[in-house]
Amino acid sequence: MLIDRATLYVRSGKGGHGCMSFRREKFIPKGGPDGGNGGRGGDVVLVADPSLDTLLPLTPRPHYRAESGQGGMGKSCIGRDGADCIVKVPLGTLVFDRESKALLADISDSKQRVIVAEGGQGGRGNESFKSSTNQAPRESTPGGDWVERTIDLELKLIADVGLVGLPNAGKSTMLRSFSRARPKVADYPFTTLSPHLGIAELSRHRRLIVADIPGLIAGAADGAGLGHDFLRHIERTERIVHVVDVMPFDESDPVQNYKTIRGELEAYSTILAEKPETIVLNKIDLIPEQDREEHCRAILSGLGTSEPPLLLSGLTGEGGEALLERLWQAQHGAPDATWEAHEG
Repeated sequence: MLIDRATLYVRSGKGGHGCMSFRREKFIPKGGPDGGNGGRGGDVVLVADPSLDTLLPLTPRPHYRAESGQGGMGKSCIGRDGADCIVKVPLGTLVFDRESKALLADISDSKQRVIVAEGGQGGRGNESFKSSTNQAPRESTPGGDWVERTIDLELKLIADVGLVGLPNAGKSTMLRSFSRARPKVADYPFTTLSPHLGIAELSRHRRLIVADIPGLIAGAADGAGLGHDFLRHIERTERIVHVVDVMPFDESDPVQNYKTIRGELEAYSTILAEKPETIVLNKIDLIPEQDREEHCRAILSGLGTSEPPLLLSGLTGEGGEALLERLWQAQHGAPDATWEAHEG
């Protein structure tokens, strides 16, 4: 289940207080100050975890607190630092401060660590105040206070390819045909209620991560239907695959359906409008072979795109391999020569 929004309440650890102490031992009448510094409070840290693809693990437990630092002690003992509170989040997570609405971080690297609540500094013990002119200081400082804040997390899926189109265009069936993802498939619109990720395996150990986005409708950019909630996921994909149903069940015009979705993408953001696109004419198995060429030619003439669309049947798998090869070459160029030599 994809959960792409979450709210967390985080609090860092408080710094330990500095200690005021004087050395008192037999035969050492002037031991001097020996109060140690307090330990530093722990941080609340968001850590990228490539194995996660949803914010669902964070929803049952929204409160996260780091450990406070230990106070300083006599005999120049420094207090122990508080342990950090580590929160694992999926790649593609945006972190916002609830109060200021400011973007705190964009977690998109597998090694990224983001401190969202910094622990308080440890207080100074009286030993740190001693000097040639102040040999018996009787002062220490308290530990720094904790930081408490509310953060909003928003997930934008990171995928190579995003499938878009009207409801019931066959996107989920396509994803099932070339990956192990199992989104719901039925003969009615809006069967996909949340995005799904699938990994399409090609030859030569190549793979593509494909995101199936819930069907868009006219007015999606203004909040109509389900697609508005998930349009942001397409912004992280490298390329859009626009799935056009060649035989819509409502007998609508495939060319007009394509233009409707293009208009919504352009209205939503310039990022989507400028993203590379591959057009797929899906459900060609519904057209008799003798009429298929003429029917598809009529659609192609209305689209007027520079890149020739692909003919595909998500149900039978026809054209799936050609689609994946074109997508791979568009993203990475021709297959690497080292793989050719390896296979030879």
